[in-house]
Amino acid sequence: MPELNILQDENALLKKLVAELSLDKAILQDVASKKWGRPALKREVVDYIIGHYGLKLARACRLIRQVRSTQYLSSRKDLKLALRQRLRELALVRVRWGYRRLHVLLKREGFQLGVNQTYRWYCQEQLQLRAWSKKRRKSSVARQVRMQPRQANDAWSMDFVADQLADGTKIRLLTIIDIYSRESLAIVAGHRLRGEDVVTALNRIIAKRTAPKCLFVDNGSEFYGHMLDLWAYHHHTKIDFSRPGKPTDNCFIETFNGSPRDECLNVHWFTSLTEVQTVVEAWRVDYNEIRPHKALKDPPHGFRSESGLWRA
Repeated sequence: MPELNILQDENALLKKLVAELSLDKAILQDVASKKWGRPALKREVVDYIIGHYGLKLARACRLIRQVRSTQYLSSRKDLKLALRQRLRELALVRVRWGYRRLHVLLKREGFQLGVNQTYRWYCQEQLQLRAWSKKRRKSSVARQVRMQPRQANDAWSMDFVADQLADGTKIRLLTIIDIYSRESLAIVAGHRLRGEDVVTALNRIIAKRTAPKCLFVDNGSEFYGHMLDLWAYHHHTKIDFSRPGKPTDNCFIETFNGSPRDECLNVHWFTSLTEVQTVVEAWRVDYNEIRPHKALKDPPHGFRSESGLWRA
C-alpha cells in the first residue's frame, strides 16, 4: 500500500506539472503578438497576465523573465500633464499643423522645451498627421462652434478676386470686410499679392480702428503663412480657416466678391494697375456710403451710424 500511495502522489504531481506547462504555453502564445521587449512594456504584460489568468506576481514575472522588483517601482518622471493637455488643444484647433509649428506656439505661451521634446510628446499623444488623406475626407475635419459677431470689429473676412488687364496681364484683388456691419474695409489690387501685402493692408485698417477678434479666411498660402500668424498673435486675433472644399465656411466674403466683380470689374476695361486701384476704391466708397445693402436695407455706413457702432 505505501508503494501505491507514492505512485498516486507522483501521478498527481506530474498532472499538476503538465497542467502548469500547458497554461504557461497558452499564456506565452497569447502574449506573443504583444511587443514587450522593454521593462516598462513587460510591466503591462505582467499586469495583463495577473488580471486575465489569475496567476501570482512571482510566477507571471518568471514566465516572461521580468525582474520582480521592477513591478514595484513607481516612476518619478514628470508627466508634463499641463503641457500635453495644451498640445492636444492646439492640435485640435490647428488640425493640419505639424509638431514644429505647434512647438512655436508652445514656446510663445511660455513652455520651456526643445523641439525634440515636443516631437516626443506629439508622438505619445498620437497626434501625427496622415501623409496621404483621401479627398473625400478633407471636408470632414472636426470643427468647433464658429464665432458669431455681435458688433463691428468682432470678425473680419478676407479673400482674393482674380482678373486681368486689357493686355492680358493677370491681377489679383484682396478684399476685406467687416462681417457684422458688412462694411468693405479695403480692396487692394496687385500683380502678386503675398502674405506681406495682406499684413500691410491690415495695418492700414487698424491704424483707424481696433483689430478684430477673429479673422475668417480660406486655406490660401497668403493666409496660412507665418506673416499673418505673427500679426494675429501680436494683436490677439484668432484665425478661423475654412475647411478645404467648403467655401460656405467663409460665405460672407464669397457673397461680397460677387458685387465688385459684377458692378465694377465686368463693366470696366482696365489698362493699368493704377487705374484698377482708383476705380475699385471709388466703387468701395460708393458701396459703403450710398449703395443699399440687401440684408441691412441701408448702406453699411448708414447701418453703423443708426446702430451707434462708429466707436465699436
